[in-house]
Amino acid sequence: MYIPKHFMIKDEEEAYNIIKEHSFATLFSQHNGEPFATHLPLILNREEGLLYGHFARPNPQWRDIEDQNVLAVFHGPHAYISSSWYETTKSVPTWSYVAVHVTGRVKIVENEEELIGYLHDLVQAYEEPDSSYNLEEIDPSFISGMSKGIVGFKINIDKMEGKYKLSQNHSSERRKRVIDQLEQIPGEDAKQIAKLMKENLGNKKVK
Repeated sequence: MYIPKHFMIKDEEEAYNIIKEHSFATLFSQHNGEPFATHLPLILNREEGLLYGHFARPNPQWRDIEDQNVLAVFHGPHAYISSSWYETTKSVPTWSYVAVHVTGRVKIVENEEELIGYLHDLVQAYEEPDSSYNLEEIDPSFISGMSKGIVGFKINIDKMEGKYKLSQNHSSERRKRVIDQLEQIPGEDAKQIAKLMKENLGNKKVK
């Protein structure tokens, strides 16, 4: 990913938080010699340096992904930035966004116990604390049968890079103008970008 130094996420903890908060990722690999992508949730295991996921068995991407060096893209909030918000017309529109890229090699999860353990983690990550659904209360034979319809995998994280593109290369005055406009836009993405920009307002303009 192209990352000018003033947009780079240098804190590993921040990058991990983005992965957890925006865990529905896009996974890119090569299949039959061509780029192939699947949109799917990926669960982070920081202690082991792994991302866990699964394909629907009919999805052909898994068939030749073993040992490939793959790219997982985690998309955070994003918003269009209009030049009309600036104090001058000598400018061009842009887009603000947050993203983390992870690369690593894939191993297919052959062990059923490990796969089902990952499925438990997946459900626990997304179900609300007071949800009436609990995978541990489901008939184990049913879970085992259903798991045959998927192919689990894990990615050994080799490289992680993140980007906050939040107008850091503009003056504080201009960034405040952008924040004011974003806060008036309906929609969660614009508000999240405004919030992140506020948190970064202390950073000096990059020369």
